[in-house]
Amino acid sequence: MANDSASDVRMPTASDVLAAHARLRRYLDVTPTHHAERFGCWLKLENLQRTGSYKVRGAMNALLAMRERGDARPVIAASAGNHAQGLAWAGYRLRMPVITVMPRCAPETKIAGVAHWGATVRLHGETYDEAKAFASELAAHNGYRLLSAFDDPDVIAGQGTVGLEIAAALSPDVVLVPIGGGGLASGVALALKSQGVRIIGAQVEGVDAMARALQGDDTLRDPVATLADGVRVKEPGHITRAVLKELLDDVVIVREAELRETLVRLALEEHLIAEGAGALALAAGKRIAAKRKCAVVSGGNVDAGVLAKLLSEVRPRAPRKPRQRAQERLSPPASKPALAASALPAGLLSVPPAPNRRATTKLPEALPA
Repeated sequence: MANDSASDVRMPTASDVLAAHARLRRYLDVTPTHHAERFGCWLKLENLQRTGSYKVRGAMNALLAMRERGDARPVIAASAGNHAQGLAWAGYRLRMPVITVMPRCAPETKIAGVAHWGATVRLHGETYDEAKAFASELAAHNGYRLLSAFDDPDVIAGQGTVGLEIAAALSPDVVLVPIGGGGLASGVALALKSQGVRIIGAQVEGVDAMARALQGDDTLRDPVATLADGVRVKEPGHITRAVLKELLDDVVIVREAELRETLVRLALEEHLIAEGAGALALAAGKRIAAKRKCAVVSGGNVDAGVLAKLLSEVRPRAPRKPRQRAQERLSPPASKPALAASALPAGLLSVPPAPNRRATTKLPEALPA
């Protein structure tokens, strides 16, 4: 795929997700699911994935599919960080050359993670879209394969394996997914929609290109600065837009303050470190009613300085006390068989009730003869 246009590219299917799952299980472990009781939501912990993000799934699947097709071109990709790290690890693991173009504002922890795995790193532009344009030029001039961070059928299929793992671990009514370009949401929708699961996307206020595109608004607007740098995309994917228009149930727009509070609560209450985009789906979850909902914690590559600042500045409100279930509140404890009086020590039944507690039964003063 030489560009991000869907005009000459096949659309991904649920079968592609199943094929990706078969490829990836040799290389990637299943990430855990965790019930966050205070949030009333299950969490799919992709922050514990290789390279700290789900993005490695799509990158690895794309490289494996290329190898199956006999395509030996070097791969280049633009990324705010997580796609670049996933591609770097996949290239290292498969011994395939990869090049990443990252915006200059990318977190230092993500830049270091890419370089660690031996990928070539180019810093260009101040936004993901500027980095993408530069990567496209390099690909055209040098014959590289440009691998989109989200608008590629192999990448979408790889991300969809998150949905298959969720279905294997529990039977959700709703799955909440963060949306930037739409690759993860598209893949999860392809994996789960046939099982009757509602797929809800989450975006940040002012960084909602996909939500507007799905409503027919194709106006390109510069996204605002946000803690969720991983979803800060100006133009959503064309393939992903087509998939989500058919399969996505709704999009929730989250305020920046809600996102910051959710990230801090995750750290303090659930002891989980997530980046801004990683906490986005959970932040949207409190607006969705469901018996069994699951939010994808998509990544944990947060800059240490950003996390320290959040923990010092944000004071989350105390969560509401959990409501006692009706069955627990109304059902009396199971009665125990009464002991014979002769089996009790003398005088035991004559002990007065404890202070401040009302006796419910009048006890005999002495044992019967």
